[in-house]
Amino acid sequence: MLQYKTVGLASDHAAFPLKQFVRKYLDEKGIPYKDYGTLTEESCNYATYGHLLAEGVESGEVYPGIAMCGSGEGISMTLNKHQGIRAGLCWIPEIAHLIRQHNDANVLVMPGRFIDEDMARRILDEFFATDFEGGRHQARIEAIPVKK
Repeated sequence: MLQYKTVGLASDHAAFPLKQFVRKYLDEKGIPYKDYGTLTEESCNYATYGHLLAEGVESGEVYPGIAMCGSGEGISMTLNKHQGIRAGLCWIPEIAHLIRQHNDANVLVMPGRFIDEDMARRILDEFFATDFEGGRHQARIEAIPVKK
């Protein structure tokens, strides 16, 4: 089972309703969280909140992160620009399982316009229930950051 600290949250306006559901889910589970924004459905830039979440995960302020935007792609791209982030986009529970088991994902990303609350709950349950397998996968994740 994933050992969490305070979970970090981020979304844009398109995924704000899904983030509100995630907040409710975390409250029900008694899991603390920090919401980096957005805090309304007013049009905004997903990158603003993605960068804030990435910095929170990299600094150790929060772990893991959960991010959302309309498609999930834009905020994923933003998050993965950070060297210490391994964000995985999930639209079914099986992918949530694999991003934890094989990639030691530290940010779960969901597409706010393409999944319903039932699917989000199943994805979240799987993400939190799955540990990193290590072994042969460790060398693979160590090769992800750009070496300068």
